[in-house]
Amino acid sequence: MIEVQNLTKRYGSHVAVNNISFKVEEGEILGFLGPNGAGKTTTMNILTGYLSASSGVAKINDFDVLEQPNQAKMNIGYLPEQPPLYLDMTVREYLDFMFDLKKCKLSRQKHIAEICRLVKIETVYGRLIKNLSKGYRQRVGLAQALIGNPPVLIMDEPTVGLDPKQIIEIRSLIKSLGKNHTVILSSHILQEIEAVCDRIIIINNGVLIADDTASNLAKKNSSDRRLILRVAGEEDEVFTVLNRVPGAKNVTSHGEKESGVFEFSIEPDEDIDIRREVSARISARNWAIMGMQSMEMTLEEVFIALTREQYVNVKPKKGGRSK
Repeated sequence: MIEVQNLTKRYGSHVAVNNISFKVEEGEILGFLGPNGAGKTTTMNILTGYLSASSGVAKINDFDVLEQPNQAKMNIGYLPEQPPLYLDMTVREYLDFMFDLKKCKLSRQKHIAEICRLVKIETVYGRLIKNLSKGYRQRVGLAQALIGNPPVLIMDEPTVGLDPKQIIEIRSLIKSLGKNHTVILSSHILQEIEAVCDRIIIINNGVLIADDTASNLAKKNSSDRRLILRVAGEEDEVFTVLNRVPGAKNVTSHGEKESGVFEFSIEPDEDIDIRREVSARISARNWAIMGMQSMEMTLEEVFIALTREQYVNVKPKKGGRSK
């Protein structure tokens, strides 16, 4: 659905994007991460046709963005960090204008009404955009990106400025959109990327330095993969049960940490997730799990480690998952 091959963008002697390549399959939600100035927005602007590349190829649904810009853009819905809104228009006027601008062939009234329900802006449909809150303006921007039902959605910081309730709603919406659209999502909120995205790309100084799932990135970059478990039960019995869990390589008891509650560390075999099996075996004996914590690195820790200067030129980690 989206294919990038050896993409490079230069501004004089400065290389903003340096020979990056990746694919995004149909129905996949890709998280695009990187520190400020890493080349994320430049890459997204090239994909959407706002910028031309110095070299390399970018294709949307098999249409070359440079050679076939009109066909490529018809397959894209784009929500930049600052939505392209006309503040003196009402929401109705703006969406009608965008409908005409995109030369949409769908039933105008039905299609716009469906989008408004989806992004929950029916109550502000007749209001001037300049009188809307930041959250509603962001929703109107998302509505224009959805006009025409484009198969590809590219979103740059879609939840910036939203309150916690609105963020949860937009995250849920993006997740549901992934069922019928291919999505590239850029965000500085790492929990958002981890909660929504199937796969993550990290770019730094214009170089692609990681391409994998959040879980795999944590495993590959963590030296300590222990599971720390606190259980309310008989220490010896719990120890015996944990030792019988398939994939549990080493089990260590750390004694009683609170009344009747014992702490254990479990080192799993490589590439085995034992959490569900541990939980099932503890629950089957009516013991209470008082705490379970993985010692693997969080996505935030992985991001910080990979974007340090000494990691810039490491070979990209491959193995990205596709649907």
